[in-house]
Amino acid sequence: MRMRSLAIAAAVAAAFASPAAYATNGYFPHGHSIKEKGMGGAGIAMPHDALAAASNPAGMLFVGNRIDVGLDWFKPTREAQVVGSCFNPPSCTATANGTYDANDKSNFFIPEFGYNRLLNPNLSVGVSIYGHGGMNTSYTTAFPLFGTSKAGVDLSQLFVAPTVAYQIAPGQSIGVALNLAYQRFKATGLENFTATGGPPNQFSAFPGNVTNKGYDSSTGIGVRIGWMGKLAACDVGATYQTKTRMSEFDKYKGLFAEEGGFDIPANYGAGIACKVAPPVTVAFDVVRIEYSGIRSINNPLLPNLFTAPLGTANGAGFGWEDVTAYKLGVQWAVNPTTTLRAGYNHGKQPIPSSETLFNVLAPGVVEQHFTVGGTWAVPGNSEVSFFFMYVPEKTINGSNSIPAPFGGGNVNLRMKQMSLGVAYGWRF
Repeated sequence: MRMRSLAIAAAVAAAFASPAAYATNGYFPHGHSIKEKGMGGAGIAMPHDALAAASNPAGMLFVGNRIDVGLDWFKPTREAQVVGSCFNPPSCTATANGTYDANDKSNFFIPEFGYNRLLNPNLSVGVSIYGHGGMNTSYTTAFPLFGTSKAGVDLSQLFVAPTVAYQIAPGQSIGVALNLAYQRFKATGLENFTATGGPPNQFSAFPGNVTNKGYDSSTGIGVRIGWMGKLAACDVGATYQTKTRMSEFDKYKGLFAEEGGFDIPANYGAGIACKVAPPVTVAFDVVRIEYSGIRSINNPLLPNLFTAPLGTANGAGFGWEDVTAYKLGVQWAVNPTTTLRAGYNHGKQPIPSSETLFNVLAPGVVEQHFTVGGTWAVPGNSEVSFFFMYVPEKTINGSNSIPAPFGGGNVNLRMKQMSLGVAYGWRF
């Protein structure tokens, strides 16, 4: 009966987890579980709960027998501004100048689920289900440089990660998570890229598969491995996630490079967690996300847009660079029933100033994340946790970002965020 209930809960979580929307460290979340998010995302050397496999599967050995369920309300605010636009110079009889609101949809709910069981003191098995990353823009009007209908994209990613962790020596563990990945995507308002008839007016190799095709989905498999151990009075950890090779978005093979390719980038990191006083632990992680390894994300807009059609291997992309995220968190065990947390996360945004035009669809420009959180024990071996995140506004001003055939000028991108999450966990 217990396993049947677990299977039902996991299925519900997987079905509900699909509508994710992030834009924090690029389009990756700043952290995974509610507790970890309250620590600025630090968790590689400090496993908090049965979502530990999302950051370091080796940590699952140390969280015990438990189930965790959480929900995160995420609210990004996105905006694009066009300046210096001029059609038919020098008279400039038309322009695209103006400010464009990308918040037609601005509230997102992102669930999480984790289960872990110790088979013996040296071996644990579990599963973590979580939204891994995503991006949403939903403009309230058409973006005239792109098309005639409301512009926007909706990308969401879900990971189901069965995990095994094993103690190889006292206080040291290794872990492996099989990442079963699902993602879905849709794009609207890109009619200007659907022309046919060949160069120079045709921008896509598959003009019928660029926009307004509804949702498409893809699946793939990857692996995350991890290690945890002791270093003097500190815990240390390291983790590596392979590139997750995904099936193509066939409905959008005329938009993304490699005929709809959108693999999930490899990423890796290391962390340390030290008790600086009996009730206080400080954790610090460094994580590298290799966006440059994914053509559809890394290919630049120019000159590719005019030299290689969209949808081909060298078709224009978002021009994103790799991101290194630094995550600092503090946890204070106030008393046996109350724990408080705070954190700071910084990752340089991935968009060069020359690449702001296409990133009207993906303005993941924020860099600083401030978080607080806490956990309260409740009767029945249970606990309730929360976190709050504030991400101050960040603006990237374009530099020669709009090519002359599109009116010239620049696009400036602006974003800010906040998020609030709660979770319930119980030990068995």
